[in-house]
Amino acid sequence: MTQAAAARSLWDKDQWQGLPVHRSLLTPLMLLERTLHVFPEKEGVVDGSLRLTYGQFAARVYRLASALKRHGIGKGDRVALLCRNSLEVLEAHFAVPQIGAAMVPINVRLSTEEVAYILQHSGARAIVLDRELAGLLAPVRDQVPLSLVLLADISSRHGQEPPDSAVEGVDYEEFLAEGSPDPFPYDVDDEEQVISINYTSGTTGRPKGVMYTHRGAYLNALGEIIETGLRPESAYLWTLPMYHCNGWCFTWAVTGIGAKNVCLPKVEAADVFRLIEQEGVSHFCGAPTVLIMLAQGRPHAEYRFPRPVTIVTAAAPPPPTIIQAMEEMGARVIHVYGLTETYGPHTVCEWKVEWDGLPLEQRARLKARQGVGYIHAPELRVVDEEMRDVPPDGRTIGEVVMRGNNVMKGYYNDPEATAKAFRGGWFHSGDLGVMHPDGYIELMDRAKDIIISGGENISSVEVERALYQHPAVLECAVVGIPDEKWGEVPKAYVVLKPGASASPEELIDFCRQRLARFKAPKAVELVAELPKTSTGKVQKFKLREKDWAGYEKRIH
Repeated sequence: MTQAAAARSLWDKDQWQGLPVHRSLLTPLMLLERTLHVFPEKEGVVDGSLRLTYGQFAARVYRLASALKRHGIGKGDRVALLCRNSLEVLEAHFAVPQIGAAMVPINVRLSTEEVAYILQHSGARAIVLDRELAGLLAPVRDQVPLSLVLLADISSRHGQEPPDSAVEGVDYEEFLAEGSPDPFPYDVDDEEQVISINYTSGTTGRPKGVMYTHRGAYLNALGEIIETGLRPESAYLWTLPMYHCNGWCFTWAVTGIGAKNVCLPKVEAADVFRLIEQEGVSHFCGAPTVLIMLAQGRPHAEYRFPRPVTIVTAAAPPPPTIIQAMEEMGARVIHVYGLTETYGPHTVCEWKVEWDGLPLEQRARLKARQGVGYIHAPELRVVDEEMRDVPPDGRTIGEVVMRGNNVMKGYYNDPEATAKAFRGGWFHSGDLGVMHPDGYIELMDRAKDIIISGGENISSVEVERALYQHPAVLECAVVGIPDEKWGEVPKAYVVLKPGASASPEELIDFCRQRLARFKAPKAVELVAELPKTSTGKVQKFKLREKDWAGYEKRIH
């Protein structure tokens, strides 16, 4: 029996036992089974020098799953992933839930102490560890409850010498050889079963473990396929970290539609453009900071993508100027918004045909809005402190709240934080926004980033958008700094474009010509770079620290 036939036989026999005819369990594991059935000979994964068909990929998934099972890892256990974007992480996204276990993807830019906390809090029994990152685990190896360490050699596939591992463990490829390539029924009897625990950044305290379910992951994967236009002929470039919200569920979506995964362990402009050319890339995701890097690092000033490329951007409100720059290169930009607690994207700026004829600058301004709920998760509101909807006037600010298919099950082992996040029957994002008359939302700020000056609310995002219009500005971030008269006033940290020049006074005056005078920054500091998370979000709390030292104000 062929591998595809073996997978099909599961549908007829074991997989759906006990379920009524009109029902199947919603799980992204169904997506691999379908692709194995339809596209076993199609190229599915490219990772450096390694190229695999979906049949070969599925065989490795089942080998990993069965080998984990033979080593006593099973339903209800947690398996951590500390790896850069790679084949191994994609395989784990199917193999770990295949045996009923839950993944714990870990941000590769965390400190050793943060990694240790996540491993301890989640109770992970096994870990797939990138050899190059073993130094993060080594100092705390004796403090974490790991019974199995699988060492993955990602570097050699990308032309680098494999590093000596700082941690003892089992070679990943040798471990796979212990398993069977044959499909077997997955150990999932409830679609509300936890498939992954994703830890938040923890900038205001300990990271919280966000629980995703099989049902939520499946529906979100379908949402990504629909909203971004993925097709079997698509090629998706992994510029987005796979550890971030399970790669916004594209880990399951790309495989589910039978498209090609192109892995990229480190995002550099030259590699992005090379792979777009070589691999026929049609889709990738990137924070505005990634798009800024690509705009600056394009092969030449007149460069255009060789084919239509869909870019999905999020993580921070994208400046309209950056959207415009990407579209001038021939990209179709899709702006989405969400949080770890919403499986990644929850909203999309759904485009309307009647906007096509507008000037490029106006189109970019419309596209900078966060929009409406994904097709599978439309529940979205902007509310005041009493949970009343704010007027849809594009001016009245409230908190963005969501509920439904795209919202987490809760925080792992933290019922108090879960209850607080779900108060009033909705998930509270902590993001402030407005509702436009057409029902599209637009973010104005994080609640913790709003600047209250003399009783007036100032959106740091609005000030940043004004600064981005200056031709010398590459990146900027606006925060509130203490002021004896007004309480706090805006200050801008600005990175200039290479070779460009602009004085702080010039930038302040530039903003005053475009904003109400009280909104313009009172100070501008030119810096070489801005502190960012691994997903491209500017860490504004780090910018505030020195200015608020000695003042009674929380440094978020």
